Amino acid sequence: MIALSRRALPLLLALPARAQSSSITIASTTSTEQSGLFSHILPSFRDATGIAARVIAPGTGQALDVGRRGDADVVLVHDRPAEEAFVAAGFGGPRRHVMFNDFVLVGPATDPAAIAGLSDASEALRRIATKRAGFVSRGDRSGTHAAELRLWRLAGLDPTMGRGNWYREVGQGMGPALNTAAAQDAYILSDRGTWIAFRNRQALRILVEGEERLFNQYGVMLVNPARHPHIRAAEGQVFIDWLLSDAGQQAIAGYRIGGEQLFFPNARQPEPVS
Repeated sequence: MIALSRRALPLLLALPARAQSSSITIASTTSTEQSGLFSHILPSFRDATGIAARVIAPGTGQALDVGRRGDADVVLVHDRPAEEAFVAAGFGGPRRHVMFNDFVLVGPATDPAAIAGLSDASEALRRIATKRAGFVSRGDRSGTHAAELRLWRLAGLDPTMGRGNWYREVGQGMGPALNTAAAQDAYILSDRGTWIAFRNRQALRILVEGEERLFNQYGVMLVNPARHPHIRAAEGQVFIDWLLSDAGQQAIAGYRIGGEQLFFPNARQPEPVS
């Protein structure tokens, strides 16, 4: 039997009469859904608890909106400042670390902006802007979009000045945005998990990686049942406790594509200071 945290066990004992028909809704990011992570871990969660999970994955900004409306029981996203604002406003919490990976700057193998191998992502963006090389932005309020905008600010640039020319906002998830970048031989910021799972790479390559500011932390929160009494708080907490337990963390670590690990569990570790 998969071991659960001490906190989850009493919740499970309160659910036996309806566990097999219980379900929760998780609002999350396109990176967790399009990378295949949920397809990998949710069957293990269901087998351990009898609770089914439905995932809504529009991206972090919209996922937090779903939580604010009470249209999900749990939120699992990757934009720390937005998550903390969500908790501070009383929409859910507490926020807990779940796992991490990193962002990578991807671009055409011809690399017209000459960014390959740079150790400074902001310098890479400055070169892209100076060259007016094609750059595809998610433009969808996702965690990846927020990270991209932070990097542009650190570079001292407003990329929207090139909107409609070299800077192209697609308003789509990571997979479709990568498809656009591949079709247009453009640069793009991607989370590594979706990049590993992405099959239509064409001439795209990872050109910049490994910088501390490209660190990508994921957090999980229960939506506040005091605001939305219909929230399945007990079942949602069971999911969170399972996700943070040894079983859930091992399930995350065990997800690999072509031998590459996509996400690294860190529920018991402090977030690295950037």
